[in-house]
Amino acid sequence: MGFHEFDEFDALVGAAQRISSDTLVAVLLGGETSLRCGEIMGLRWCDVDFDRHRICAAQSIWRGHVTATKGGDLRHVKMTVRLLIVLRAHRHLRSPYVLCSADGEHLTQHNVQNLVNAAAKEAGIKNGVHILRHSFCSHLSMRGAPPAFIQQLTGHKNVSTTQMYMHLSPSASDIAIQLLDERVAAKRGDILETGDAQKAR
Repeated sequence: MGFHEFDEFDALVGAAQRISSDTLVAVLLGGETSLRCGEIMGLRWCDVDFDRHRICAAQSIWRGHVTATKGGDLRHVKMTVRLLIVLRAHRHLRSPYVLCSADGEHLTQHNVQNLVNAAAKEAGIKNGVHILRHSFCSHLSMRGAPPAFIQQLTGHKNVSTTQMYMHLSPSASDIAIQLLDERVAAKRGDILETGDAQKAR
């Protein structure tokens, strides 16, 4: 399962920023909200809540038709500060769609792929839209986010899909052992307190 390392994703964002606003938005929507390609195509301004700093994945576009998202459910993802700033600067009135063509129509899958691939080529890294979603999951995992949290944000129906990313977290086992240590330390504190109380008698 391929994903961009943190420095590769930073390079991708930098390249996208140099190319165009549309390119930057496409890269950040995939890499910082985990939207699928069809969900990026179908994202409307009414799905962007600037006050609550979150995005609602409410619909997708498949072969030119508006459909439900892959899982069939709405999901809300909090925007990163970077994405919030970029979307505010990108905001326009020429279409209800966040990313659109000159005539206001939603972009095609080919359009979105071209945007992301152009940035990847500029950055000298592996291209592809779906790798952005893998990168989102991988980055959260490597930062120690629990599987249930990642599952909620991505809309994975099966937690086993989310758990494929957990081996990427070098801190996962350390956190687990730390929880045991904390429990033992707390228990030891109870024992010591009991011993001190008995000595005081």
